[in-house]
Amino acid sequence: MLTASVLALVSRGGVYRARAATLCSTSESSSIDFGTEYHVPVLCAEAVSWLITNPAGTYVDGTLGGGGHSAALLQVLAPNGGHLIGVDRDPEALATAGARLVHHLETGHATLVRSNFGALAGALRTVRGPDAPLLDGMLLDLGVSSHQLNEPSRGFSFMRDGPLDMRMAQTATASGTDSNSSGDGGVRLDVRDAERARRAEPLTAATIVNQWDEKALADVLWKYGEERESRRIARSIVAARPLHSTAELVEVLKTAGTKNYEPKEVRNRLSRVFQALRIEVNQEMAELEAVLLAAARLVRPGGRLAVMSYHSLEDRRVKRLLRSGSFGDGTPPKDAYGNELAPWKPLTRQAITPSEAELEVNSRARSVRLRVGERTEHEPPPVLK
Repeated sequence: MLTASVLALVSRGGVYRARAATLCSTSESSSIDFGTEYHVPVLCAEAVSWLITNPAGTYVDGTLGGGGHSAALLQVLAPNGGHLIGVDRDPEALATAGARLVHHLETGHATLVRSNFGALAGALRTVRGPDAPLLDGMLLDLGVSSHQLNEPSRGFSFMRDGPLDMRMAQTATASGTDSNSSGDGGVRLDVRDAERARRAEPLTAATIVNQWDEKALADVLWKYGEERESRRIARSIVAARPLHSTAELVEVLKTAGTKNYEPKEVRNRLSRVFQALRIEVNQEMAELEAVLLAAARLVRPGGRLAVMSYHSLEDRRVKRLLRSGSFGDGTPPKDAYGNELAPWKPLTRQAITPSEAELEVNSRARSVRLRVGERTEHEPPPVLK
């Protein structure tokens, strides 16, 4: 159970900061262990305490995963008549979380929905109805779950040999959307994907690595991996074709740079390349922008948006969106009198990061950054990009 002091803080609403640090624990000795073999939720206490302002309200966990954050949120929401909608594009995640949250599903305090970010608004309309009230808050924990990283067949990790797949949902269609998503606001297709879309072939890492031309491959590595040696690496990959597994790709990457003698540089190169391929396969930046823009029309004034990002590409977009409502330079729009008109008010001056205690039990949390915004009365700007 949650501590009485934490429940009291949540029931009063407001900003709860690190006083709820004992809310979620990954230690075996704790009575509250929201971590599973599927995924250990990061910044769990912080997410709950910053997000919930109305314990009887309706909240969305847009990245359900193993259900860790949802389970923690429901510890507060369920006793107060609140409701949690858990969303994920991965059928495995929905099955795992469904088994974990079965009591809340049976009592009507939780609903699970399969959707990607781009289709989230339409999926919520389908589940809640067109006249449902606005949400009280939304949580997004971006990136790859521990389960996906640890499962070789998904191809996400350079530490394990597996197929060059990297799809978040392995039933995804060529457009990058999931086969049973609502289709509202789906992922945009890149022009170079037109032929593959015509043949209805799903985009995988193998497609990019083995079929895309050298320039297109280098562009992806630069754009989504911020890889300074993208051209050199792309040239090495093309020369080594065909590549059939993550292990084969790793061997190419180990000698594809100028500092192959530095183990740290090689590891960072592997991280950047695998990140870039994963982002392109799943259209993660387009998906992220779609859900961030939709959030201002889904969350009520006074409600909150909490986003956990794991690299600068994500964090930069979240930071600018919360400051200005768009993905430009982060400058909020103003009226003729100089009053800011942004749809969100950032609640944290700096991003919230994990404590040393959390990092000791979950080293994968090291790069996470949590930013929280509160919905204002202002409408989103008509031109968002």
